[in-house]
Amino acid sequence: MTQFYDARGNIYGVVSPQALREAGIELPASAAECASLRQFWTEAAIKRCCDWPDGQRPANSKSHRSDGLLIGPFQTSPPFDVLIVNTDGTLAERSGNGLTIFSQAVTEQGLLPEEGALLRVHHDKGDAVETSVKPADVAGVQGFWLDLGQADFGPCAVGAQNVESVDFNSREVSRIQPLAALDPTWEHSQFVRIGNPHCVTLLGDKSALPSNEQMRESPLNEGLTQIAYAMPTGVGDPCPAGVNLQWAARDSEQRIVARVFERGEGPTASSGTSASAVACAAWRVGWVEAGEVQVVMPGGTAPILLEAIDGAQVRVRLFGTARLIG
Repeated sequence: MTQFYDARGNIYGVVSPQALREAGIELPASAAECASLRQFWTEAAIKRCCDWPDGQRPANSKSHRSDGLLIGPFQTSPPFDVLIVNTDGTLAERSGNGLTIFSQAVTEQGLLPEEGALLRVHHDKGDAVETSVKPADVAGVQGFWLDLGQADFGPCAVGAQNVESVDFNSREVSRIQPLAALDPTWEHSQFVRIGNPHCVTLLGDKSALPSNEQMRESPLNEGLTQIAYAMPTGVGDPCPAGVNLQWAARDSEQRIVARVFERGEGPTASSGTSASAVACAAWRVGWVEAGEVQVVMPGGTAPILLEAIDGAQVRVRLFGTARLIG
């Protein structure tokens, strides 16, 4: 029923709405209705599709066999509606790797036109978030360009509260007290919204980047969960709706190394929107110029294209590829 795909170490299950209904999940008719009523069905869907079969969970693995569940398409022709379900039952507004995987899945189903299509992610935090996707070949690799639109910056863009403005490379960024309390070097952060909210903490040396193993251990895991997750799991500080966390360090010209702690998931091998947010934050503080930026994560390197608009704003495109793993 559920097929699993890998995109740079990010694994998502893909399942059709009809298959969930046939499995006994009471899913509403439309993606919009599903999103508004998500508290009645997402827990059952994650348990049915993403839990490890009895006795098959590998040692030291995550509690679920994937980083989330993609439900769709709800149509047989574009635009395609889709739901992105985190393993804690919440809905994401956007996932670069998730939408890359979804694009690969609808391609294999023979539904994605050669000229591309519009994907509409429905969630319970506002209007559906639209992403244009187009098949592409980059350096001999078949994949997809995702047009993520224009990035917005600053606390207001992500609904952050109780943050202090500080200087970094002669640019105004934010100091988030709960992050600085966990590590005093985490005092320069750039908020970015690319359809979903991000907080990119800027570090002077890549050796200071936290590892995924460190972020899974107590008490750091609990501290980051309190910051990243919305209530009741987290405290919603500084963002009441939660925020994806990243740490970034400049590696070389147009190349940034990053780590990711996702709202609703925790530390992940990679994240497409997180990589895009990192590239945007790096551009904002003068680490990189517009053009292609490479963002290196444990799961792989994401090519990002930044297009400067009047020198003050930036438009973002992300290249991704995915493969079926079971």
